[in-house]
Amino acid sequence: MTLRPALFVSSVAGFALLASTAAADPRAVVRGEMDADLRAQLQRAIGEVDGPPANRFEARRRARGALEAAEALLRSEGYYQPVLEDVVEGEATPVAIIAVTPGPRFVLTEPIINFAEPSPAPTLQEAVRDDLDLEAGEPGRAVDVIAAEGRIVAGLTRRGHADAEAEPRRVVVDHATLTMQPTYNIVAGALVRLDGVRLETSGRTNPNWVAGLAPWSEGEVYDPEDVAELERRLLDTGVYDGIGVALAPQDQSNAEGNRPVIVTLTDRPRRILEAGATFSTAEGSGVDVLWTWHNRFGRADTLVWQARLADVDSRLGADLRLPHWRRPGQTLRLSTALLNEDTDAYRRTALAAAADLQQRIGKTSWFSYGVGLDAGKYDENRFDPVTQLPINFERDLIILTGRGSAYLDYSNDPLDPTTGWRLTVSAQPTAVAGEDTTLFVRTEAQATAYLPVEDNARTVLAGRVRLGSLLGGDELLVPSDRLFYSGGGGSVRGYEYQGVAPRLPDNTPRGGLSLFEASAEVRRNIFGSFQGVAFVDAGSVGFDQAPDFSNMRYGAGFGVRYKLPFGPIRADVAFPLEKREGDADFQIYVSIGQAF
Repeated sequence: MTLRPALFVSSVAGFALLASTAAADPRAVVRGEMDADLRAQLQRAIGEVDGPPANRFEARRRARGALEAAEALLRSEGYYQPVLEDVVEGEATPVAIIAVTPGPRFVLTEPIINFAEPSPAPTLQEAVRDDLDLEAGEPGRAVDVIAAEGRIVAGLTRRGHADAEAEPRRVVVDHATLTMQPTYNIVAGALVRLDGVRLETSGRTNPNWVAGLAPWSEGEVYDPEDVAELERRLLDTGVYDGIGVALAPQDQSNAEGNRPVIVTLTDRPRRILEAGATFSTAEGSGVDVLWTWHNRFGRADTLVWQARLADVDSRLGADLRLPHWRRPGQTLRLSTALLNEDTDAYRRTALAAAADLQQRIGKTSWFSYGVGLDAGKYDENRFDPVTQLPINFERDLIILTGRGSAYLDYSNDPLDPTTGWRLTVSAQPTAVAGEDTTLFVRTEAQATAYLPVEDNARTVLAGRVRLGSLLGGDELLVPSDRLFYSGGGGSVRGYEYQGVAPRLPDNTPRGGLSLFEASAEVRRNIFGSFQGVAFVDAGSVGFDQAPDFSNMRYGAGFGVRYKLPFGPIRADVAFPLEKREGDADFQIYVSIGQAF
């Protein structure tokens, strides 16, 4: 029996030639009996060139280069006894040819793993062998042997041996038995146990707050997923320009032999002033000024001061966001604002305050619960269901609202989804006091879905359904801002804001006790960063708890999206398909992000 070591690294080096495919002509023609997959691999390894060879000398040079690439590919695929020949045919128009007889394909024998001292525990050695995923009798492919070594080291690291590494492997090819046997030489290192968190950057962040985010206790075995989770929790805050989380070197172990995790943070600017503008023919225009304070209290908090002057909704307020409040993934949000709403259905001036706790579930989904308190003056044009006549009244109200909601996001992008789905549900038990009193529960749900119908999501079908119901309230007593309305850029396009609902004799929109909306879009990439969209929207507002489909309104239109790194800019033109008196011929909407 004759044994000799395989030149493994040089075998794999042939794959570098895969990147050299530049033109339509093959470097050399492949001849010989072999299966179609192997032939295709050889052709990719040989590569392509710009045009045929100019003479026989050039053809010979190409054939020899192709032969070397083919030999490297065959060895990497387990063919260690190929017969290869470079040939040139033709005088005036020479052709480079390689004749290939692959020979038998060598197979693996049982791999060997040698652990250097100190070796890991026997049970851990067994677990790592299971990770190897190499079976005797499988083809002796170089890429599989190399990948298996990576799985050994990753398995050890995942189980607490953070310093595990591989020493040079040895692969023996037996030409008599047509087999190859890899031997892995692994240094596992000592089992690593964790200390706390050490913050190594000077800034406003409280080190004790960062330490409280660690998903491990002192003395627990190192798990790279725990370290990655700490990094994710810091990233969730959104207040750092740079975050580094890494296990300390071995020489920084404490007296017990435990090692800390080192965190480095690069703060964002502490104060950012922003201004923005919105425009819609349906909802009018508006200007926003935001003054954001980051990390004011040393716990990755965000405080936003907002001033908005708009046709429909003007406000002056503040919003404080405290991430990881009392437990990881839970955010406390406190807000207060002085509001002035001026819509076709009502006018409201109020002071509003709210407190909510939001708990993250998964990477992009969450549920939240909280309470809101509003106190203000309402000027409302309403419909009296008893007299069947319009009525106008002013009243001062205090509204206490319980707030519960959940958001499940299984789409692939927050601003430009092309696949997956989303679901939002909410329930708001509400008590009204003041000049009128009533109790009711406002419920709402919306589902959206995205389906790519071409490769690379060149064309995407998108759909949306929204349902709402107000339980237990009397239409006339429920405050106007808690009723359901439809129409505008976020609901049924083609109609002005609140323009889908039935109207009073003076053309005031009548708010309802139930809501139904549906939308369908076809989004198609046109060229470059531009995308074209065609859509149909539908909606109705009802006056019972169950949605009313007898007064449906429909809108349709088209739009364009210009895709930027942070998301698309949207411009839509929509037309009402059942135009009533008072409806405009069309509506224009401009905003950031897809319509849904």
